[in-house]
Amino acid sequence: MPKLSNHFQSRKPSAIRTAQIEFMERSDDTKAINTAIWNVSLPAYPAMQKRMFDLQNENSPFKNGVIKYTATVWEKETNEAFLNIVRSSGFDTNWLYSQVTDGGSQAMELVTLGTCGDAWSNESPLLLIDAAYTNYVSFAERLGRKTISVRRTLQDNGQFTLPDISEIEKVIETEKPKTIVVIPYDNPTWQYYNLEAMKTIAKLCVKYDMRMVSDEAYREFYYTDEPVSSIRWITNKEVPGIEWKRISIETSSKVWNACGLRIGALITDNKEFHEKSVAENTAWLCSNAIWQYIFGSLAHESHTDLQTRYTKQRKYYFDMMNNLTVEFKNKLPWIIVSAPDASIYSVVEVKNIAKPWFDAMEFVLYCAQKWSVDINWEKYTLLVSPMTGFYKTKEWETNPGLTQMRIAYVDTPEKMALVPELFAKLFQEFEKLR
Repeated sequence: MPKLSNHFQSRKPSAIRTAQIEFMERSDDTKAINTAIWNVSLPAYPAMQKRMFDLQNENSPFKNGVIKYTATVWEKETNEAFLNIVRSSGFDTNWLYSQVTDGGSQAMELVTLGTCGDAWSNESPLLLIDAAYTNYVSFAERLGRKTISVRRTLQDNGQFTLPDISEIEKVIETEKPKTIVVIPYDNPTWQYYNLEAMKTIAKLCVKYDMRMVSDEAYREFYYTDEPVSSIRWITNKEVPGIEWKRISIETSSKVWNACGLRIGALITDNKEFHEKSVAENTAWLCSNAIWQYIFGSLAHESHTDLQTRYTKQRKYYFDMMNNLTVEFKNKLPWIIVSAPDASIYSVVEVKNIAKPWFDAMEFVLYCAQKWSVDINWEKYTLLVSPMTGFYKTKEWETNPGLTQMRIAYVDTPEKMALVPELFAKLFQEFEKLR
C-alpha cells in the first residue's frame, strides 16, 4: 500500500468525538448518555422548521426541484438573517461585512488562514486561552500554522481565572502573535467574559497591532446579572483603534438548535479581510443552498420574538446546569465543577478525589468501550470529553486536563438528571480497578 502522508499518520480523533467513536464499536445492549459532543436534543427555531418541512411551497427557490450554486459570499437572505440576529442583541450592524460559511468550523479555518503567518513558519502564531476549544488547534495543525497559549486555572470554587495581564503581554512580546481568539461564553470552561474583560483584551490588541477574533456561537447563553457581552460592544469609543481589528464567528448550531445544518458566518468591519476571505473560499464554491434557505427564515423574525427565545433557553439551561452542579457535589464531595456562568458546558475536576496518576482519557475509554452501570434496571454508560486535548502543553504530565472532563448539557433534562449518579458510579468503579 502507498504510504499515507505524515499528517494523516499522526491524526487522532478530536477529544470531543473520541468517546462516541469508541462506543459505536460496542455490541452489547448498553445505552449511552452522550455528553461528549454538542448535539442538542431541542427542536430548531419554528421558522426554520417551517421551511425545512415545506421546501416545495410556491415561495421556495426549490419548488421545481432545481438546486443551484449560490454566490460564495452568501445568499442575501441568509446574510441578513445573521445580521438580524446580531441586531437583536442590541448591536449596530452598519458597516459590517458578512460571509456565510459551512458552520462556525469553516469560519475558524478561514480566520487561521487569513491572520496567521506562512505555513510551517513560526511567524504570527494564533494566540489561544487554555483551556481552548480543540478545533482551533486542529485546524492550525492541518494548515501548518503555529498556535501559542496563555493558561487559565480552575480554582476549587469552580471559577476559572485568567492569567495576569502582564503574563499575557509577556507571551505577546516574546511570540509576536497577530491574532487572539476569545470565546465570551466559553467552550469548554463556562467562563463568561464580561464587557470589562473584553475591553482589556481589546486594548492589548490595539497596543500590539493584533486582530481580536470573538467566537460568539453561544451569545445570549449567559447566567449572570451582567449585560450580554460581545465584540460588537467594543468600538473606537470604548477602545480607540479597535475597529477594523474585530472579527466575529457566528453559527446556526448552538442558539438555534441546528447542529447538523452546518451554516455559520464570518463577520468583520475590515473590508480587505472580508474580500480576501471570500476569494480564499471560492475554491469551496458555496455553502449549502438548502441549508442557507432554511436559516434565512430568521431574517424576518422580530427582535422581540428572538429575545423571548433567548430568555426561555437561558432558563432551560441554567436550571439544568444548576441542578447538576449540586448533585455532582452531593454524589462526589470534594469534586470541583466549573461555575455555571455562561455557555452549556461543565468542566469536572477530580484531582481532589482521584488516586495519583489519574488519566481522563483512560477513564473516557473505560466508559465508552467496556463498562456500564445499572440505573432503573437498565445498563447505562456515560460519554464525556477528556480535557487533555483542550490544553496546549508540551509536558504531558503537567497537563491540567489529565484530571478534568467536559460535560455538554445536550440531552433531555430527564436523561441529564442521571449524569451525576452515572458519573459517580463509573468513576468509583474505575478507581477500584486502578
